[in-house]
Amino acid sequence: MQEFIKINREDTVAVALKPLSKGSTVVADQNTVVLKEDIPQGHKFAVCQMPEGAPVIKYGCRIGFASRQIRPGDWVHIHNVSTALGDVLEYQYEPRIKELPKASPSSFMGYKRGDGGCGVRNELWILPTVGCVNSVARAMEQEAKRRFMLGNVEDIVAFAHPYGCSQMGEDQENTRKVLADIIHHPNAGGVLVLGLGCENCNIPVLMDYIGEYDPERVKFLQCQDCEDEMEAAMELLGQLYKKASGDVRVECDASELIIGMKCGGSDGLSGITANPAVGAFSDILISKGGTTILTEVPEMFGAETILMNRCRDEETFARTVKLINGFKEYFTSHNQTIYENPSPGNKKGGISTLEDKSLGCTQKSGSSPVCGVLEYGERVREKGLNLLSAPGNDLVAATALAVSGAQIVLFTTGRGTPFATLVPTMKISSNSKLAGYKAGWIDFNAGEMVETKTKDQVAMELFQYVLRVASGKKVKSEEAGFHDLAIFKQGVTL
Repeated sequence: MQEFIKINREDTVAVALKPLSKGSTVVADQNTVVLKEDIPQGHKFAVCQMPEGAPVIKYGCRIGFASRQIRPGDWVHIHNVSTALGDVLEYQYEPRIKELPKASPSSFMGYKRGDGGCGVRNELWILPTVGCVNSVARAMEQEAKRRFMLGNVEDIVAFAHPYGCSQMGEDQENTRKVLADIIHHPNAGGVLVLGLGCENCNIPVLMDYIGEYDPERVKFLQCQDCEDEMEAAMELLGQLYKKASGDVRVECDASELIIGMKCGGSDGLSGITANPAVGAFSDILISKGGTTILTEVPEMFGAETILMNRCRDEETFARTVKLINGFKEYFTSHNQTIYENPSPGNKKGGISTLEDKSLGCTQKSGSSPVCGVLEYGERVREKGLNLLSAPGNDLVAATALAVSGAQIVLFTTGRGTPFATLVPTMKISSNSKLAGYKAGWIDFNAGEMVETKTKDQVAMELFQYVLRVASGKKVKSEEAGFHDLAIFKQGVTL
């Protein structure tokens, strides 16, 4: 195993792939460096002299400025690096577009839906319109599991959330759009929409957002309108179960796949192993006609021009600029700095500035052109790589990916996390230590990229694994029964 990596020949830092001891001698390109401090795994050390104010270069790009003089062999981290990010910027479209060659088709076993969608699961979902009925929804889930053999219905899940009432403006719209999108998700063989009756987001109001739907697969129950909501729910769930039980997996082309991509609990290896592997996976899927969605807009700050210059045309570029600057304005409108990131866990793992984090995060985008830009709660329309407006919060961002149509979410991590969203949430570790330590959380180990395998090997293994998950293999969070729904809240609660 390599001891360290210098990612780009222009870099002024290298990254330790394992803990390195003070006094060790390393040779980075033509530079012989004696380490002046212990360097933890995933952390950076200087390979050349950097005076105060000099740019610190990683991934071939600036990740900040030296806040004091940095000597060769020094540990480079938050104590001697400061962000170079500013506020809202103006951007120039300088296209650097690389079209991917078409690849031979691949397939998986999925569920064809009547509206043209394709699901990778066949589940019954209980969806509250308001947080007031969360406990009732969970009780219905448990009772339904007792009454109905699962068979072709792979799970029955209640998705609790705290919203649907006492909301105003954009928050209220977000909740309604998100719930409507979930109702149409192809991973659901049937949905019971569970309302209370007096909430802002009541079922009659929600109907305008839902639009056309299959009445055999979507049922509605308003608790205040019936004497025994439990028995009423069991009657409706029984009807949904009967319909979904007739669904069977059939061969589907990989071009039907929509895969969400995000990261959380990142470390200094995330941008070297897991995220580039996911980026290479994205290129493989897109070359076969499929679709990927990248989100976490605040974690694009500092690397946004890379994505902007890969936009397929000026209209997509303009939408990407609006995406970035709109999120910066969201921060400043709340009197917050736009670069108050990374998190404590990120810093412990070796990430020093938001630029450092962003340049690592955007590795998940691969090299394909940006074909679509989505507002929060908007369903994907364009094949290929899409950018989605959502925050960096793991639960909110992962939910946003599912709501936009992702059947599976790929979640890279260097620290580990057990959560999952509405759809299978596959955890990909950036290092082998985490993969072993949290074997109950981690589905795929990308740490082998700096041990025994190339990026292309890992990416193809990941692609094959995704096809198996799409064909019914459960990920660790599914086996544990973890399902989370988180809706983006921005404004006032009444």
